[in-house]
Amino acid sequence: MRFDTILILDFGGQYCHLIGRRIREHEVYSEIVSYDTTPDQIKALGERLNVKGIILSGGPSSIYEENAPKCNPDIFDLGIPILGLCYGHQLISFLFGGRVEPAKKREYGISHAIVDSPHGLLKDLNGNQKVWMSHGDTVCELPEEFEILAHTGNCPVAAFGHREQSIYGLQWHPEVFHTENGTRMLKNFLFEVCGCQTNWIMEDFVAKAVDEMRQIVGTEKCVIGLSGGIDSSTATILASKAIGKNLTAVFVDHGFMRGGESDFVQDSFKGFDMSLFTVNAKRRFRKRLKGILDPEQKRRLIGEEFIRVFENVARKVGANYLIQGTVYPDRIESGFRKHSEKIKTHHNVAGLPARIEFKGIIEPLRDLYKDEVRKVAEKLGLSEKLVRRQPFPGPGLAVRIIGEATQEKADVVRRADRIVREEIEASGLNNGLWQYFAVLTDSKSTGIKGDARAYGYTIAVRALESKEAMTAVFARIPYEILEKISTRITNEIPEITRVVYDITHKPPATIEWE
Repeated sequence: MRFDTILILDFGGQYCHLIGRRIREHEVYSEIVSYDTTPDQIKALGERLNVKGIILSGGPSSIYEENAPKCNPDIFDLGIPILGLCYGHQLISFLFGGRVEPAKKREYGISHAIVDSPHGLLKDLNGNQKVWMSHGDTVCELPEEFEILAHTGNCPVAAFGHREQSIYGLQWHPEVFHTENGTRMLKNFLFEVCGCQTNWIMEDFVAKAVDEMRQIVGTEKCVIGLSGGIDSSTATILASKAIGKNLTAVFVDHGFMRGGESDFVQDSFKGFDMSLFTVNAKRRFRKRLKGILDPEQKRRLIGEEFIRVFENVARKVGANYLIQGTVYPDRIESGFRKHSEKIKTHHNVAGLPARIEFKGIIEPLRDLYKDEVRKVAEKLGLSEKLVRRQPFPGPGLAVRIIGEATQEKADVVRRADRIVREEIEASGLNNGLWQYFAVLTDSKSTGIKGDARAYGYTIAVRALESKEAMTAVFARIPYEILEKISTRITNEIPEITRVVYDITHKPPATIEWE
C-alpha cells in the first residue's frame, strides 16, 4: 500500500522536523527531503509513496544571499499542491517574480494576522489570528497571479494563494503550537487542498528502536551516559531492553549537578537489568573549565570530558559502543543539517571531540522531540516522577553560570535553583510548566542587608511553557510566588543582592542562557 504523503523540502529551518511531526499527528505520512530534490526524483518516489503535497520549510537564509538555497522551479509544474512557510513563502514569491525585502520591523514571536480572504488554506478562519513569526525579510509585492490572504501591521503579505493553482504561502509558522489555529491551517492543507487520506499510523517506536540497537550491537557491550533526565533515562531503558546485562550505565557527577541527583539516579534505576556506575569527576571538570568564559568553548570542553570519562569506563568493562540520549532539538540547534544555523553547541552533538575510541555512537531518540520521548518513557513504564521531571542540561549548572564556572558559583546557583523549584512546586504551578530554574548572571549590584551595604550577584529566574522545546513562552508566574522566591533567595544566600525575572520567549532567546 502506498501511503498518502507530504514531502517537506528542507531549507535548514529550525522547525523543519516539527512540520513533519505535526503532519504525522493527523495520520498522514510525511518525509523530509533536501531542498534541491528534482521533479524527476519526486516522480520516482511515486513507486512507494503517493505524494499528495509539498511543503517548503523555513530557513535562516535571505533570498538574496549569494548562496541562498533555492528549489528547482519545475516542481511547480508537477500539479502537486505546494505550501511555503516563512523562507519557503518568500521563495515562492521570488521565483514567480514577486518582491522580497528586509522588513522595516522584524517579527519574532507572537503576532496578529488579519485574514483578508478566508478560503483554501485559511478556510473557516476569520478576523484576527494569533500567529508565531520569526523572520527578517518580508514579501512586499506579489506576482499578478497571486492574491493576498492575510496581512499584519508589519507584513503586508503574511499569507497568499495562487489564483488558479494550489500554491500557498504563510509567513508565519502553523506547525508551532503558539499559532492559535495552526492545526486548522495544516488540516486545511492536508485534507481540503491536498485531499489526503488518514492511512498511516506511526510504527511501534519501542520495538523498532530495540531491534535497531540489537542489529548494530549484536553481543557486544555498550556504555550509556545516564544523567537522570528524561532523555538519557528513556534511552537507558530502551538499551536495557535491547542488550540487558551487556549495558553499563554511567552517572557522571561533574560537580555541576542539582542537589541529590546521584541518590535520585541510584534509586530510580536499581531494579533494571544493567550495571550502573557512578563516577566522581568533579576535580577533572573543574580543572578543564578553569578560566573558561566563552559558552561555546565551555560546552565543547564539557562534551569532550564526558567522552573521556565514558572511554575510561568502557575500557574497564570491555564496551565498544556508546549510547546517548540525544534528541532532535539537540541536533537542530547544533546545526547538523545543510544550511542549518548553529544556535549553540550541544555537548553530546557538535561538542563531541574528533578523536573517539568507540566503534560507534548509537542515538535511539535522535528523531524525537521531548514530548515524544515522554510518551515512549510512559510506554516503557518509567515512574511518573521521572517522566514529568523538568529537563536539565547535560552540562548541568555550568551553563547556568554566566562566565567562569567555579565551585563557589556552582554552590550559589545550586541553592538558588533549589529555592525556585521548591516554591514553584509548592504552589502547584510546576504541572503546567516546561522548565523553571535559576541562572547566576555575571552582573553584580549594590544592595542593603542588615542596614549595611552589600555587593553581590544577580540571580535571574526563568520559567517557561512549551510543548517540544523548539519554541517556548515565558510563564506568567503570579507576583506573590515571585516575591517568595526573591525574598528567600536574597535572605538565604548571602552572595545574592538582586533577583530578576526573565520575560523573553524562545525565539528570540533560547531556553538556557548559555
